[in-house]
Formats: sequence, C-alpha cells, structure tokens
Amino acid sequence: MSPEPFRLTDLTEQPPGLRRAVHGYSTAGTWRRLARRVAEVGLEVAAALPRDAWRRRFPGPSPLLRLEAGEDPRPGARSVALYVHYAASGRVSALVLEQLRLLAAAGFAVVFISNAPGLPAADWEAVRAVAALVVQRRNLGLDFGAWRDLAPEARRRWPAAGELLLANDSVLGPIRPFGPMLASLRDGGPGLFGLTESIQGGPHLQSYFLLTRGAAAVADLHHFLAAMRVSHSKWLVVQRGELRFARWMRARGHRVAALFGYGRLVAATLADPAERAQLAASHPLLHDLEALAPEARAARLREQPLNPAHHLWLALVRRLGFPFLKTELVRRNPGRLPGVADWPALVPAEAPCSVAMIRQHLAVLEGGCGPATHAVLLDPNQ
Repeated sequence: MSPEPFRLTDLTEQPPGLRRAVHGYSTAGTWRRLARRVAEVGLEVAAALPRDAWRRRFPGPSPLLRLEAGEDPRPGARSVALYVHYAASGRVSALVLEQLRLLAAAGFAVVFISNAPGLPAADWEAVRAVAALVVQRRNLGLDFGAWRDLAPEARRRWPAAGELLLANDSVLGPIRPFGPMLASLRDGGPGLFGLTESIQGGPHLQSYFLLTRGAAAVADLHHFLAAMRVSHSKWLVVQRGELRFARWMRARGHRVAALFGYGRLVAATLADPAERAQLAASHPLLHDLEALAPEARAARLREQPLNPAHHLWLALVRRLGFPFLKTELVRRNPGRLPGVADWPALVPAEAPCSVAMIRQHLAVLEGGCGPATHAVLLDPNQ
C-alpha cells in the first residue's frame, strides 16, 4: 500500500474544554492508572514549585556549561535548527548523527544542545564535525528550556535567519526520505508547522519537530521562548510550552498547521478494517469500535482523543507515510499497545536509518556503550 501524499492541515478549531482530563484518561487506559498518574503529577508539581520559586529569586549560574563552535559554522545562514539531545550516558548515537547530517544537508545551521550530564570527547568531536555550534547545559526545563537558552545565541550568530526549527532526539528515523517531508512543511509559507497534531489538552503541535518560517513568526517564537517560565516539573513545562505554543502563535495571527492532522489520521485509520481492529484492541474505550456506525467511530476518537504518535502509530506510518517512530513507544510502550514489537517490519531496507541503527540507538539509551557500539557511534554506515 502506497502512503497518501503529504498534506498540511490547519490546526483544529476547538477549545480545550475537558480534554485536559480526558488526556490523562486516554493515555492511562483505566481509572486506577489515571488516579496513580494524577497523584504522580501532583507530587511532581508540589516538589517543583518551591524549587522554581527559589530559582526565580536566586537565579544562580547559567545552565550553559560548555559552548564551542562546530566545523560547519554557516555564516549568514537563513535557516537554523536547535536540536536537543539527551542520553544518561552522554553518548551520541549514529542515528542522532544522521539526523544532524540530514538537517545540515537541508540547509540548516545546526545548533546541537545536549542536556546530558556529560559527553565523551569522541562523541563531542563527532558532533562538531557536522554542527555549527555544540552546547552542553544543565537539564533544566527539558527541551523548551534548552530552546529558550540557545535561541538568543542563534539570533546573535544568524540575525537574518527566516526559518527556525525546534527539534529533539525523541523520534527514531527517518525511515523514509527526509527531503519530501521537509519540502511539504516549507511549502506552507510563513507560519508555524509541525508533524503531528494532537487534540489531547486542546489542539496543539507535538513539539519534537516544529518549523517556524517567516520573519514575523520567527520573531514571535523568540518572544514566546524569552517569556516562558521553565520549571523543574515536566508537567508544567508541557503545559506552558507544547500545549500553549500553537494557541499563542495562532492568536498572534500566524498560520499553524500539521503535516499529519488528527482528523485526517483518524479518517485514514478508520478506513481500513485491519487498522480499526488494531485500534480497538489498543484501548479499553474502543473495544466496541467495530459495532459503531462510521460517523460514531470518528466522533468517539474526537471525544476521547488519543496520542497520534502512539495509539494511531500504525496508520500514521503505513497509510500517511510518517517517516519516524516515537522512541518512547518503541522503547517502553507505556500504553501497552499491541503489535509494537513488530516495528522493524515497517522500516524499508533502503531507509535512511536502518533497523540496526535504530536498535543501536536504543541500546545507547539503555546505557550500552562498549567498544563495538562506539565504533558504530562514529560511523553510521557501519
């Protein structure tokens, strides 16, 4: 089956309403797990707020620990990518290096920002070979904290940039050619563009790949990041960053669109009996999906919105040509979804990032860093 052509879809016009609560239920799957998740979030936020207040009053040293120019400085670049990396070991996998190379080949001055506690010297130099700037920082505020801290430096070095990409290493791939996907985003003109739209917590762009285009949109992105209050709480960072950003940009008059809109993805999923069966088996609220009328099926997935990169991952890759797999889905499968272990069957033999490269990256995340692994780290073609 050939995937459908790429198509940008403007974000759903829909207020958040009760979907913040539904978000937790949809991902938890059962009321018991939801209650546990609510308690976990409550404890996390309660622990973070005093630390956040202390840091606002006594800012302390800069989160930036090390900053060094790369070997591809791109003076005068019109496109800049802020790419955030994290691995507990500090290792930089071949997959991450390939993603950086693809961004550089697409015209981006690449700013590599690691939130890891430390990077081995060989890995640091491997990144320097493909990046314009290499940075290590304390892991405060996660990805949005890293983007906020480095956006002013990017603006200083490349003041004429009319395209700013926010990206991170939370996706595996690409497993399909990168160029057509990026070209489709760029064809949208000025505005804010992402890959997957989620309506959990209100319509927004999932923040692992966000492209801002045009002088006005880029300026507003800088304004948003500068004003954002980061936190020691992941939940608060998501609320203030990912869930708010698209709404804020749209309120400023910018076009906000996703290459894989939620409604389009739902339609593609429900159009295929095999996809419907897989989806019905993936979530307690969907066990009766096949018994519903077609319009009721779509309504159910609007009323009980799911994570598109998790619950709808098969249709996303097979029917819409999504070129990535979510790392958390493959690595941990938090929703206990059926069929996830079969992900290698979706990776074409000619994929830019092979099954072997993806497995090696997952091993790095789990702490694997022996000599054989290190050889692959520095040469993605091995």
